[in-house]
Amino acid sequence: MFASTEPQTAPRSMAAGSHAVTVFKKIKKVDSATTEEHSKPTMCRKWLPSPSKRRKMESVREHPLNLQDANTDPLQQLDANPTQPQTVFYLAYGSNLSSETFQGRRGIRPLSQLNVVVPELGMTFDLAGLPYVEPCFANTKYRNPAPSSPPSASEPEKSNFLPSRSKKPKYHKNLWKKGLVGVVYEVTKTDFAHIIATEGGGASYQDVLVDCYELPAGEDAVPEFPTTETFKAHTLYSPVYPPGTEPPSKGGRFSRPDPDYAQPSARYLKLITDGADEHALPEEYKKYLKQLRPYTITNQKQRLGGFIFGTIWLPFVTLVFGLNSRLADKKGRAPAWLVAVTGAIFRGMWMSYDGFFYRLFGDGERTAYHDNDDDWEGGDMEKGGVRSMHGVLDEKWRDVSHVV
Repeated sequence: MFASTEPQTAPRSMAAGSHAVTVFKKIKKVDSATTEEHSKPTMCRKWLPSPSKRRKMESVREHPLNLQDANTDPLQQLDANPTQPQTVFYLAYGSNLSSETFQGRRGIRPLSQLNVVVPELGMTFDLAGLPYVEPCFANTKYRNPAPSSPPSASEPEKSNFLPSRSKKPKYHKNLWKKGLVGVVYEVTKTDFAHIIATEGGGASYQDVLVDCYELPAGEDAVPEFPTTETFKAHTLYSPVYPPGTEPPSKGGRFSRPDPDYAQPSARYLKLITDGADEHALPEEYKKYLKQLRPYTITNQKQRLGGFIFGTIWLPFVTLVFGLNSRLADKKGRAPAWLVAVTGAIFRGMWMSYDGFFYRLFGDGERTAYHDNDDDWEGGDMEKGGVRSMHGVLDEKWRDVSHVV
């Protein structure tokens, strides 16, 4: 479960609500992107130049924003900072790599962009979502990039992504051992404030500045120890705190008992892999992304459990999403009472899954493999009926969304 079943303190309840608001926005974003993908041709990504050298040099003087400041919004903080340039560098790494999501659904208009690697960060899939539908989403964590014995200049750097062929792992999520690979967009200050607003107003996030290194065009491997010129970019970081502990004063979210357990859905992974292809990220990284195994329903009990779970909880999820959209202020933050209600629904949903649905219908976070499934790669969305299952839940989501 997300937290103990003991009464929730006010800070912990608000933290759960902030996490839930963020998750519900992500689910709606994925649902909208995949719906639009099937209803109209994929938009062509507009070619963008690289940021200027001068702008990259200016980035080292910037400061992170305080997203928990109730008195000022992000745009006011940017305007009040005399060293802040007129644009913002924003690091994207998950579904925001996809132009359908970032430029299409969210309406962001980047001025420039650059493929980068960030050695101090790593990508995780530990942001809990909805069982059977979207079990988890991409997030970041800090890592120690310092090597025990860095390679010599004369020795070419080899790939860290070398899966064993003798015994295939059941799940490929933690195979990547290098830094975070992503795209830095240069956006206007207004667009950056809009990005924060569409992520729940930053209630469960911290704005952090990280060191980015340009990835040379045409390189197939990602350097573990990059030597290109560095610059700084903003990204949204959601620190995790375990059940039973007090939430941090700035941002934060609940963690599942095993944050590495859940698998992302096939349609969410497709947004990331499509974005990696659009931006021509290194082949080594694209190979890693395409070998990630999505959560797949493999038996009728799971399929039935997912249908019942969606029937019960998706109307509540869609209702609070609609209320959040209507009642949120210009910062993207919902009223405190609505955040608390959203958190209560989110906790109740996961408690019902842990205490009832998981025990009766099976796993809604991780694919249930069988003894003879060693060679299954899990990349076929048709396998195990996952497409038909998501089709039913997608249709239910759209019906309820229309009513709201």
